[in-house]
Amino acid sequence: MKKLFSAPSVQWQSKFKTLAGRAQDERLQAFYAKGLPNSDTLLKDVSFVALDFETTGLNPEKDGILSIGLVPFTTSRIRLNAAKHWTVRPKAILEEESVVIHGITHNDILDAPKFKDILGDVLDSLAGHIIVVHYNPIERGFFDDALKGMIGEGIEFPVVDTMQIESVYQKRATAGVINMLKGKQADSVRLGQTRRRYGLPDYPPHHALTDAVATAELLQAQLAYHYDEKAVLNDIWI
Repeated sequence: MKKLFSAPSVQWQSKFKTLAGRAQDERLQAFYAKGLPNSDTLLKDVSFVALDFETTGLNPEKDGILSIGLVPFTTSRIRLNAAKHWTVRPKAILEEESVVIHGITHNDILDAPKFKDILGDVLDSLAGHIIVVHYNPIERGFFDDALKGMIGEGIEFPVVDTMQIESVYQKRATAGVINMLKGKQADSVRLGQTRRRYGLPDYPPHHALTDAVATAELLQAQLAYHYDEKAVLNDIWI
């Protein structure tokens, strides 16, 4: 299979070593010190973790994280027994519009911990894995902004983005003059619609852990459909 993306401009292994030495917070130091697999690691040998945030809105600068779901997996197995889910007391006030979407109410967050109280557990669960998301600006943006507000320093990490993978394939599938003349347009790359194209079942949306599991399943399907056993991490991470 042709490489999906060009080689990342960031050399993540060396970047993590630099960040480990620069980080001031012990939890962040430990996260970076765990390191990353080499970029030429076969995908079948990579330890992934699917990550999903539910938030009060889409702007990391004014909105906050409401819940976090994650599940470790490989190309052949999803470790549901190691999945984790936290409800978090956000920095932003809950608006009625967002409550309708994610279903998390004021009562749900009344006794919930703040993100800073679970930060060590979250980072420990992610350390050493390749993080997989569906639309990386949410998880990268909110994580970075939350840490800057809590400990005065942000966070950087590579991701595999199932939405970006699908966007590239949709673009290829609709490229060319013939497709243009036929009026063929790219299909939706939202999580649910993308899953259906791979024959995956519908799950109730907007629950962090459910969406993390859904993202893990989607990446497994994408790799099975589009990649062979020689594919390596550098083919898909950004």
